Amino acid sequence: MSIAVSYCVVCTAQRDLLVRGLDAIAAERAALPFATEVLVLDNASDDGSAEAARAHAAVDEVIALDERTGKAANDSTLLQRARGRYALLLNEDSELRPGATAALYAALEADPLAATAGGRLLRPDGAEQPSAWRFPGLATSLASAVLAHRRLVVQSRGDATRVVDWCQSAALLVRRETAEQIGWLDPAFFVYVDEVDFQRRLRDAGRHALWVPAAVAVHHEQLSTGDVPRRRIVELARNRDRYLRKHHGAAVALASRPLLALPYLLRALAALVLDGHDPRRYLAHAAASLAPGRGEGIREAAEAFNRARARGDGAPAGS
Repeated sequence: MSIAVSYCVVCTAQRDLLVRGLDAIAAERAALPFATEVLVLDNASDDGSAEAARAHAAVDEVIALDERTGKAANDSTLLQRARGRYALLLNEDSELRPGATAALYAALEADPLAATAGGRLLRPDGAEQPSAWRFPGLATSLASAVLAHRRLVVQSRGDATRVVDWCQSAALLVRRETAEQIGWLDPAFFVYVDEVDFQRRLRDAGRHALWVPAAVAVHHEQLSTGDVPRRRIVELARNRDRYLRKHHGAAVALASRPLLALPYLLRALAALVLDGHDPRRYLAHAAASLAPGRGEGIREAAEAFNRARARGDGAPAGS
């Protein structure tokens, strides 16, 4: 029997969440009427994640890297290794709810021009988080500047499957044949905005994305709340700027920088008088938006980790 869906999970040192996500995948597979496989790419974890994946009954193959690489490169590796007609990209901090796979699969089967289908994402407390947006550009930067981002840019709303610009890759079903035709994900986007560029290139090739609210996943977001948020802020800003330069040109990227920084500055001012808010985080976002080429991001943290591992040292703090 040919494989319909390949589950493709990337893990970077989040063993407990990985096991929890694999348990959810196992439950999904048991309820599906078509053949599936599970691939796990361990991104040079040092917490036993690769061993836990090998020991899990749901996993068919583990790719254990000796050096840390970027999310775009890792997802491309899994897409190329997968044998399914579709590949469900998942982070280790994504936990599928029952029926999510079937809903995503049905959406792509019903729409031959759709290249990707993303699910509704929930926070661990059950609150819904945005999971589909309009492509970045000068118009979306302006919307952010006037604090209308949620109303004008976020597209994940309602209870019906709908065409959107792009969906978050925390739970994203991909039509592999179409992904291969555009050359997979661009490794220049180390992490963050990689799926935006990917789905923009798919749109340029005449395909579109679907947001499927019936497909639900809990997104624990461990990778966005680590000990070194400044590195994540820098990485997000630099890749957002890279996207704008790649798809809209240098002039739009430069014009967008102050527009993107403004709402963070306003939030920093509000945080001075609101309890439980730290203005320093917003100021860091504003600074990175204005100067996205400055500072060290997650790419540099991975490079430092790889150098330390090659020397036989312990992993650098915050890596």
